[in-house]
Amino acid sequence: MSKVNNIVAIPMGDAAGIGPEITVKSLANEEIYEVCQPLVIGSAKVLQKAIEVTNFPLKLNLVSSPTDGNYTFGTIDLLDLDNINIEQLQPGVVQAQCGQAAFEYVKKSIELAMAKEVKSIATTPMNKESLKAAGVKYIGHTEMLEDLAGSRDPLTMFQVNSLRIFFLTRHVSLKQAISQMTKERVFDYVIRCHEALKRLGIESPKLAVAGLNPHSGEGGLFGMEEVEEIRPGIEIAIEEGYNVAGPVPADSVFFQALNGKYDAVLSLYHDQGHIAAKMTDFHRTISITNGLPFLRTSVDHGTAFDIAWKNIASSVSMEECIKLAAEYGSKF
Repeated sequence: MSKVNNIVAIPMGDAAGIGPEITVKSLANEEIYEVCQPLVIGSAKVLQKAIEVTNFPLKLNLVSSPTDGNYTFGTIDLLDLDNINIEQLQPGVVQAQCGQAAFEYVKKSIELAMAKEVKSIATTPMNKESLKAAGVKYIGHTEMLEDLAGSRDPLTMFQVNSLRIFFLTRHVSLKQAISQMTKERVFDYVIRCHEALKRLGIESPKLAVAGLNPHSGEGGLFGMEEVEEIRPGIEIAIEEGYNVAGPVPADSVFFQALNGKYDAVLSLYHDQGHIAAKMTDFHRTISITNGLPFLRTSVDHGTAFDIAWKNIASSVSMEECIKLAAEYGSKF
């Protein structure tokens, strides 16, 4: 893939967490520069400290816009927002300045993506407590993206190896999640999943919907959700011409998709899909946000305050995150 005009914006994340470290470590991998033009949005003082901690022979190139970047291995192109007091930075500690700065990095990245100055965004982790301490009104990336990019209910997809997983429900209790599993919602998400897969380059996607109850309820013996809501939603989609199967028992559907039977699985609730993805390969599980005017990928781990600034955080997930942003972002 050509890297020309494939700039990936990388907001640095919470300065007290592992975001700066994994950003530096990722950009110390020459493979990244073979697939895209990485542009970090962050703090020069913090990133310079991360370079020193990780001990890579890298230099910073401060730019005022994406077009100013050199994008050559050995140099990190950085749009410096200069919004961290480095003297007051405490690694591994919740701080308002870090929450505010992390939000500003994402906000700037979204502005660049909306202006078509970058192709995609690959996000590092933020800390919800730090955001709250700063008075930021959003609890995480998804909420920021939904509001600032003007998108309705962005669609989350995990990818790990060849396994793709969508989520019908996200951060709600299991009881609430089950109440949201209506035939109307299932039908709507089947359509949205197909559209997302086509946008990612899969011309004729085949989707599977996971079952909720053991053996997908066995015709009502182990619960009526499949009979009353999930299957009827799928049947409406089939009548409309969508290639979708299910509900397929959750103990087998993810394995089948990993081995090519389906292009993606619609998981019914948070942990159902998260467990399947992370057991496949924890470090290479990447979150992709669909339904935006641009592509956004993200690592699926937190700020890891307990190991921050100790040069022990793995950058494998971040590297995969950037590579997928480059691969799919070029299609937007």
